[in-house]
Amino acid sequence: MPVRRVIMDESAIRRALTRIAHEIVERNKGIEGCVLVGIRTRGVYMARRVAEWIRQIEGVPVPVGELDITDYRDDRPPGAARSPAEAALTALPDIHDKNVILFDDVLYTGRTIRAAMDALMDFGRPKTIQLAVLVDRGHRELPIRPDFVGKNTPTSRLEKIEVALREIDGEDRVTILQPSPVRDRKAEERGISR
Repeated sequence: MPVRRVIMDESAIRRALTRIAHEIVERNKGIEGCVLVGIRTRGVYMARRVAEWIRQIEGVPVPVGELDITDYRDDRPPGAARSPAEAALTALPDIHDKNVILFDDVLYTGRTIRAAMDALMDFGRPKTIQLAVLVDRGHRELPIRPDFVGKNTPTSRLEKIEVALREIDGEDRVTILQPSPVRDRKAEERGISR
């Protein structure tokens, strides 16, 4: 059984998203011309929370959109059909010539972000695309670097990061799952480690 360790609790997540909101405002010299876009599912809730913090900081609302990248993933079988419900999962404000801040919960290989950028380009031509992530766990396979990071957490490839947000999971928590220190003897005999 994997060992679970909480690396961010509710207050740590709140502080990280508040800091990201301030950094976005500072980097963009305000919020004019900015659009926040969350990658479904948890990225959407992160973008909404940061938009609320920005509204409190700047006194003006910032547009928030939702992006479904299902059709753009490189691990999706060619020609795989989507249901009508899936097709309606993207809802974006105008992103043409805007500073788009893209939100995702965990940055790992970079393939999700590549897919998200491909999807965004089908909806318009942003002035810039900036990336905000709650957790950067390393192991990049593509040359993608976040602009705003809640927490850098170097991991092994055997570890997993689980993000829970209250809007869908009932609580705020980031957990790292480490492989069990006890090895499966049969798996070892077959030359497979857990």
